[in-house]
Amino acid sequence: MDLAARFRVSQGTVRKAIDELAADNLLMRRQGKGTFVATHAERQVQYRFLKLMPDVGDAREEGPAQRTILECKRSRAPVEIARALQLRTGDPVIQARRILSFAGVPTILEDIWLPGQAFKGLTAEQMAEYQGPTYAMFELDYGVRMVRAEEKIRAIAPDEEQANLLLVPVGTPLLSVERLAYTYNDVPMELRRALYRTDTHHYHNSLS
Repeated sequence: MDLAARFRVSQGTVRKAIDELAADNLLMRRQGKGTFVATHAERQVQYRFLKLMPDVGDAREEGPAQRTILECKRSRAPVEIARALQLRTGDPVIQARRILSFAGVPTILEDIWLPGQAFKGLTAEQMAEYQGPTYAMFELDYGVRMVRAEEKIRAIAPDEEQANLLLVPVGTPLLSVERLAYTYNDVPMELRRALYRTDTHHYHNSLS
C-alpha cells in the first residue's frame, strides 16, 4: 500500500512489479518473513553470473573456486575501457587479474576493470582474503550492487602468457567471455574479460 501511494499506481501494479523483480532475482521472498532486496550473499544468487559448470557432478559438489590474485592496481583508463565504463579517457580505474581454480586446476583467467572512484582503496589482499563471492564484497565494502550483466562470447587461442597461466599449450581453444556488469539505473560498474578452459567444464545458460 505504501509503494502504491508513493508512486501513485494501483496495488496490482506494485504486486506485478514485485513479481517481476523476484523473477529476476532482484528481490527474494522468505516464507513467513517477507520480501527483501536480494544480495550476492544470498545462496540462490551467489553465482548467478558464473555460468561455467563441471562436466561431471554439479557446481555445489565442486564447491567455490580457489582464487589467486595476480595483481590489483590503480591505473588510468585507456579509451576502450573508459568507453565501456562510461568514464573519460584517463580517469582512474582499478585493474585486477586473477586465476580461478577448481580442484587445484587453473580454469579461468580474469582481467577486471572497475571505476576508481567507486572502488577506491581496493587491494589484492582484500580480494584474496574475502571468502564469499566477489560481488558480495562489492556490496558490503563499497555499496555497489551488480543487478544485471551483458556478455559477449567467442572462441579464441590464448597467447603465450595466458596459456602459461592456465597451464595449457599455446593454441588451445579457450572460451573468451567479456562481461559488462551494471548496477541500478543501468550504470556500468565492471568490465570483466575472462578466458575459460572447457576440457572439464562447459558454459551453461538457461533460456526462457
